[in-house]
Amino acid sequence: MRIVTTLLATAALTATMLTGAAQAADMKIALVVKALGIGFFEAANKGAQEAAKEIGGVEVIYTGPTDTTAEGQIEVINALIAQRVDAIAVSANDTDALVPALKKAMDRGITVISWDSGVAPEGRLMHLNPSSSSLIGNMCVKMAADSLPDGKGDVAILSATATSTNQNVWIEEMKKVLPNYPGVNVVATVYGDDLADKSYRETQGLIKSYPDLKAIIAPTSVGIVAAAQAVSDAGLAGKINVTGLGLPSEMAGHVKSGASQAFAIWNPIDLGYAATMLAYNLASGKAKAEAGGEIPMGRMGAVKLDDKLEGAMADPFVYDASNVDEFAKIF
Repeated sequence: MRIVTTLLATAALTATMLTGAAQAADMKIALVVKALGIGFFEAANKGAQEAAKEIGGVEVIYTGPTDTTAEGQIEVINALIAQRVDAIAVSANDTDALVPALKKAMDRGITVISWDSGVAPEGRLMHLNPSSSSLIGNMCVKMAADSLPDGKGDVAILSATATSTNQNVWIEEMKKVLPNYPGVNVVATVYGDDLADKSYRETQGLIKSYPDLKAIIAPTSVGIVAAAQAVSDAGLAGKINVTGLGLPSEMAGHVKSGASQAFAIWNPIDLGYAATMLAYNLASGKAKAEAGGEIPMGRMGAVKLDDKLEGAMADPFVYDASNVDEFAKIF
């Protein structure tokens, strides 16, 4: 009888321990993107799901508005607060507009980080840049300059929304390096709002307004595809070079057509993976977001935070005719 009692007690203790472990590992992390239906963010979700599987006991909720507006993201964030998620990792449509909702989330004990496109510091614990903003800005201008006859010509910029944090930072970095490329004459900056049809129409407008246009820089995965298509449809592939940031799977055909000589991007799968790892480590108390500190990102190593509590994941990578097909099979 004593043996049976002991066995029952041991079984009960074991069940309690297992239940406690399950509860400790039961974490919900929301990956909030600028808008659903964008290839870049769908690839990021693959990385986030990979991270969740690697950690174990983590559920990633992939969500976002149907269009690239701050209002849409605020609605999503408020719904996540009601669901009592453990962490929110957001790529913001607006630097400041999301802050009140995200502060509300943090007041409720939810860990908040931004990634890809940041929010103001008071609205998050840290921000993960996909790369160094200065390197991205320089690379975009360099790719455009490399395609210009004798390094000289008119260049336009096709951005996402006028309030998009990362787009604006990269454009500022482009402007800073222009003195290093004296032949690059930036004639206009237009906004396609990360909508394919509007980006296409904005490109048509650039072609019509600037007959000597030689290159278009689109630091947005939606815009660069739309711009390349517009250039091809106008019969100007090889005459106007479209460059910027894009996905190999979406740009491979435009590289082959000559509408784009080269473009750059980090791996969005790695970005979603890293953001999820950071959110988990902060939410679980395994790390703290503090200046000069490092936070583990799993297979991506660790990110070191600066005085603004920001860090960079990796350098941008250039894709062209020599490698785009290989990477198009991946993302």
